[in-house]
Amino acid sequence: MFGDYSLGDLGSIFVMQGFAGLILFSVYVLMALGLAIIFGQMGVINMAHGEFMILGAYVTWMTSNFFQSYLPSLFSGYFFLAMILAFVASGALGMLVEWVLIRHLYKRPLDTLLATWGLSLVLQQAYRSVFGAREVGVELPQWMLGSLHVTDSIEVPINGVFVMCLTVLITVGVAYVMYKSRWGRQVRAVVQNRIMAGAVGINTEKVDRYTFGLGCGIAGVAGSAFTMIGSTGPTSGQLYIVDTFLVVVFGGAASLLGTIASAFSISQTQSTLEFFLSGSMAKVLTLLAVVGILMLRPQGLFALKVRK
Repeated sequence: MFGDYSLGDLGSIFVMQGFAGLILFSVYVLMALGLAIIFGQMGVINMAHGEFMILGAYVTWMTSNFFQSYLPSLFSGYFFLAMILAFVASGALGMLVEWVLIRHLYKRPLDTLLATWGLSLVLQQAYRSVFGAREVGVELPQWMLGSLHVTDSIEVPINGVFVMCLTVLITVGVAYVMYKSRWGRQVRAVVQNRIMAGAVGINTEKVDRYTFGLGCGIAGVAGSAFTMIGSTGPTSGQLYIVDTFLVVVFGGAASLLGTIASAFSISQTQSTLEFFLSGSMAKVLTLLAVVGILMLRPQGLFALKVRK
């Protein structure tokens, strides 16, 4: 298999394959962070998480079209505004969904699964009615196109570097909010003992609503990043929901560090196997390895101790 390649060529290929794994890792983290907050912190099985992500992608697409048509001179910077709008739109919809639907289903995880699955079908049909059934693509600014030449034989795509930088910023921001801010302490208090948190004056309903909105908002930002690697359609979110849940469960519910470690392990394993095998076989072997580990350690890589 490797007879036609020199050691230098093989090294370059492995480096580029590793970088592809880092890009996949960044996408997994962006998608899983919001779900880790919703599923890990609140115990809500949100099957509509992919649709919140796609809402962010559609908002990015509309922002791109608006700048192309009305503000072409500012088109190079539209993506930053698009990410903010995607966060606001998905977060606002998430808070509305929590108030209308989710707040009535706490402590009934199977009911949240069915309700959010139905919600995902409703949102898919809404996107199909508003935006059409055909997939759409986002026009990226010129500075996001092309590659960086690390060496003569190693090139890394600029948009991949941007996604990784975005992932680092959002992860640091979420870690600060969850572990250093007053609101984050309230969220963790509600997770560990809801009754006691309410007894000391924490508005648990408000915490729940903002937490669900934050998770959905992060999904919207993930949707913005998604437009750089794929086209956007009404059902595109369903392609990633299984991988996203897998990352969260494998890492350990309610563990931010576990989510990051899980995304890195799965993405690098899958990317490395794709070098030797087909993409589908690499994914199958990766899933089998994760399932095997979960059978030995059902709580995931990192588990949060919660008082009952």
